Amino acid sequence: MTKDDKKKFSEDDIFQDLNDICSECKKIDETVTQNIILTGFKICESCRISKTIFPI
Repeated sequence: MTKDDKKKFSEDDIFQDLNDICSECKKIDETVTQNIILTGFKICESCRISKTIFPI
């Protein structure tokens, strides 16, 4: 294997996921970053609560 075979991650790739846009409602919210760190899902607090209460 050479070094070219391995995929290199840059800081831009990592911070691209932390753009505070909810994947459910497409709103900008600061709780998206908190929830992606805690749960691994890119959703805001209101979508997280609604998915917890109404999991369908």
